[in-house]
Amino acid sequence: MTSTAPLGLRRAVGLADYTTWKVGGPAQWFAEPERADELAELLLWAQAEGISSRVIGAGSNLLISDQGLDGLTLCNRRLQGAQIDADAGVIEAQAGEPIPTLARRAARAGLSGLEWAVGIPGTVGGAAVMNAGAQGGCTAEVLESVSVLDPLDPTRRLTLTASDLDFDYRHSRLQLEPLVVLSARFRLSPGHDPASISQRTSANLHSRTSSQPYQQPSCGSVFRNPEPLKAGQLIEGLGLKGLSVGGAQVSPIHANFIVNTGHALAREIDQLIALVQQHVSTAHAIALHTEVKRLGPFEEIALAA
Repeated sequence: MTSTAPLGLRRAVGLADYTTWKVGGPAQWFAEPERADELAELLLWAQAEGISSRVIGAGSNLLISDQGLDGLTLCNRRLQGAQIDADAGVIEAQAGEPIPTLARRAARAGLSGLEWAVGIPGTVGGAAVMNAGAQGGCTAEVLESVSVLDPLDPTRRLTLTASDLDFDYRHSRLQLEPLVVLSARFRLSPGHDPASISQRTSANLHSRTSSQPYQQPSCGSVFRNPEPLKAGQLIEGLGLKGLSVGGAQVSPIHANFIVNTGHALAREIDQLIALVQQHVSTAHAIALHTEVKRLGPFEEIALAA
């Protein structure tokens, strides 16, 4: 190292505890900044050292290689906090704020628009990047703007409006450009009965937890729906529930979930994803695309036709 390492920087930190799949090798360098300026300082340090960097949130929709990650990995889940203006229907939330927590707070404030988000296992920043959605709702419908930081110039912050983000189904511009979300501004519908909104929010959560395998590590939905079809229905229709590779299994509860049954490796999950894709392609000539982002080295998988 050629420069003084910032406080909080750690070496060789296992990343399995930072993903909802509970898999992943060690980060060469790792930190959990608690403020935006700390995050910027860490990115500047990585830049000075000439090493790569990336930011992760709750670790959902993320598959990290068993070999781990070179360079600097930053986890933003301590960048929490939200300010709610119930009269205006505006919420300003930090990137690491859990989206289910925000949904419950919005409901208690009588704000409608985030009821769908209560079962999403991610952060505000991740929801903005992925255009997360469920129960017929999605981030693009309620997000007004985001504050982002440019890792190539961590002193530079930008505000991007929803129209700047090129939202589409489970897609945003933020997936294509190396911008780090610091906070997001949501515009919701104010003046509703908090009890009614809370009841609707709880009903959405019950619907998800009763039909999805929340007792085992997963990333949520693995595959994007090939609209108007549903990925889970295609997979289930081929009898693939319960299909396993090592410790990775297509959930017997919901076919669009791959669960870690206890000791799965990232490569086993990756192999099972490819196997499911092959079955669906062979049977229906449909290419299933993942919602999952892979980080680190993965072997190319060649499966028999």
